[in-house]
Amino acid sequence: MKFDQPKNDFSIPRMEEKILEFWDKEKIFEKTLEASKDRPEFVFYEGPPTANGRPGIHHIISRTIKDLVCRYKTMRGFYVERKAGWDTHGLPVEIEVEKSLQLDTKNKVLEYGIANFNQKCRESVFKYIDDWNEITHRIGYWLNLSDAYITLTNDYIETVWWILKNFYDRDLIYKGQKTVSYCPRCETALSSHEVAQGYEEIADPSVFVKVKAADGDFYYLVWTTTPWTLPSNAALCMHPEADYSLIEFQGEKLVLASALLMKVLSSGFDIIETKKGGEFQGRKYIPLFDTFKDKADKAFYVINGDFVTLEDGTGIVHIAPGYGADDYEMGLKYNLPILNAVAANGYFVRGSGKYAGKFIKEADPEIIEDLNKSGLLFKKEIYIHNYPFCWRCDSPLIYIARQCWYIKTTQFKEQLI
Repeated sequence: MKFDQPKNDFSIPRMEEKILEFWDKEKIFEKTLEASKDRPEFVFYEGPPTANGRPGIHHIISRTIKDLVCRYKTMRGFYVERKAGWDTHGLPVEIEVEKSLQLDTKNKVLEYGIANFNQKCRESVFKYIDDWNEITHRIGYWLNLSDAYITLTNDYIETVWWILKNFYDRDLIYKGQKTVSYCPRCETALSSHEVAQGYEEIADPSVFVKVKAADGDFYYLVWTTTPWTLPSNAALCMHPEADYSLIEFQGEKLVLASALLMKVLSSGFDIIETKKGGEFQGRKYIPLFDTFKDKADKAFYVINGDFVTLEDGTGIVHIAPGYGADDYEMGLKYNLPILNAVAANGYFVRGSGKYAGKFIKEADPEIIEDLNKSGLLFKKEIYIHNYPFCWRCDSPLIYIARQCWYIKTTQFKEQLI
């Protein structure tokens, strides 16, 4: 059996071309608008694409669905204006310009000059507008391109400010602090659905650290996969109902969850006594680093939390309220200080000792080595796990407590439903 070879011909088939020519020549789209102008409105605004990137197959799929809905509503007797739009704001535009200018940090953008940078962004936003117009026409997508809204125009920007002021006047805008997924390169928070787009399997350092008790001759054994957060430690957390054993191992006394003894140590230890995690609450310990030693009266003691699991680690969780959702909630519950040795850009701040000015991943090996030199590193391993990366720039995300502006959607939730 013989088959014809497929031809690489991406031109418009003749029949489709004739239909498009007829629609254009006879202004069929315009006639549908004229014929229905006195009918009830079905409001459609194109969720605006960014014209500094080429259209892809996913745009064709979404626009086909939009076109179907608008044609259906027109046939049902509605006036459907189909207003086009262009998105010219936001990080996608800025990141493309940053790449073209080789500006990899916000400080370099500031050095380049905000006015100059904005002008480059303005020039870039319509780079592929001809491609967009062509594909819009090619797929027969009826859209009012002659009166498109553009997000960089003053009337659009003023409308957004008017809406925000309206929310503010109704007491629907407030400033709050929350642990967010944050990109240190883009210097912006990411929503949960954005975070879900960027998970990758990576190998991180996994360290078991000895934290000296302030009221006894033993160490709390703590596990973490983020050594860079240890200088910002404020508390240790144990599950109140779990059993914790004080053991002797190689001449040292250690406390860890009884259920994890064999997993962490395998053998060679003697159990001295066992207590519930709740019995350790309030007991003080000596901080691993001197970064925030002036906060000793408010921090560096054992707290209890039900979120502590006995599946991995030691059953004792290091708490840094500035860098984790559970940590932040426990910080609020126990009135712990938020100790931030690392800024939102992922670099250690001035005043964080020898790590100042270093990026978190650069500082990790040095922190581990310093713990080893001070005799506080019990052991280190490699931990394979899924970790979120920024979908825009591929930088590893950090979880950090930030002040953000919020709209009280809960206040009009029932009205929305």
